[in-house]
Amino acid sequence: MTPLERRASGSLAAVFAARMLGLFLVLPVFALEAQRYPGGDDPALVGLAMGIYGLTQGILQIPFGVASDRFGRKPVIIAGLLVFALGSFVAAAAPSLGWLIGGRALQGAGAVSAAVTALLADQTRDAVRTKAMALVGASIGLTFALSLVVAPPLASAMGLGGLFGLTGLLALGCIAIVAWWTPPPPPPRPGAPRGRLAEVLRHGPLLRLDVGVFVLHAVQLAMWVALPALLVRAGLDKDHHWQIYLPTVFLSFIVMGAVLFPMERRGHLRLAFLGAISLILLVQLGLLVLGAQVGLVGLGLLLFAFFCGFNVLEATQPSLASRVAPPHARGAALGVYNTLQSLGFFAGGAVGGWLVSYFGEAGLFGACAALTALWLAVAWPMRAPRGRSTAEEVLADEARAT
Repeated sequence: MTPLERRASGSLAAVFAARMLGLFLVLPVFALEAQRYPGGDDPALVGLAMGIYGLTQGILQIPFGVASDRFGRKPVIIAGLLVFALGSFVAAAAPSLGWLIGGRALQGAGAVSAAVTALLADQTRDAVRTKAMALVGASIGLTFALSLVVAPPLASAMGLGGLFGLTGLLALGCIAIVAWWTPPPPPPRPGAPRGRLAEVLRHGPLLRLDVGVFVLHAVQLAMWVALPALLVRAGLDKDHHWQIYLPTVFLSFIVMGAVLFPMERRGHLRLAFLGAISLILLVQLGLLVLGAQVGLVGLGLLLFAFFCGFNVLEATQPSLASRVAPPHARGAALGVYNTLQSLGFFAGGAVGGWLVSYFGEAGLFGACAALTALWLAVAWPMRAPRGRSTAEEVLADEARAT
């Protein structure tokens, strides 16, 4: 990476990490802490308060992505972070569950993921794009693992309102990073066409990746409907689940770095991509076949294999989406991509719970395996895009930025 690419990757990974840390800190304790609010004895309202963030996030990803194509990445990102911070402070001061739902909805309305990813794509060459996206994915994964450890003691010290207040402060810190640390995006080429949503909705390679991100996150969230119970039955108390999550996530990042980047340099990105999908499929089949018979070591190994595949896909899919998208419609393309990601979270949680209720854990993992197999078939025709940026273009971009 050039110095400009390292600065862009580091700053935007920090934005993702700080924003997601605030969200992840709430999740492990939300259901229990929400019961302290007036109206918190209604499980349906508590579920709505948890899920409405993903709904508003999914609805507004495309508008924010299209707006970033038209009005610039940084102004749109800063505006979205302000909305997210406002929602966090509303939730922090909420006197009832209704106000908490409103705050969560406002948080989701700050849907800047597509614009941030598009800005990162604007500032990195195709040859290093996967590495940049992997840095973002690693920051998110590590903050998730960290939140599992620190969320319970923080919630005991400051309550749910305090966690939301901390989330708002982290969002304001993200605004400072974007404004003063993140390099300015390269200026648009004179006469460059403006992207249209219809253009990316007819783009075959992009649609394959949209299907993929939906399935990946639907399967991820559906798995976690059943995995905590499996860990408890295997003999690990729920307060100690981080002892499995943290090492498997950390080690999987080491494996990803050792395998993915050398394969990409040798021109084997397609093989790494399809291999990661196949690994996710094998994990689902393993959970289906072993079921309640799997012990703690077996669950740890299956989770390690899942995170290895998941992290490779979290790095390659947004990289591929940004590379195959028309440059003038990159924000719109990543808006659709992130919308499908949010809808995958929603579908995984809702349908996963229904499957466990009516068909048990075997039904859940069987459905996840079938969905992943379908994804593998859809992804099979893909081809890794060729790089478009030359060294001369990179030097010219850096000269313009400075």
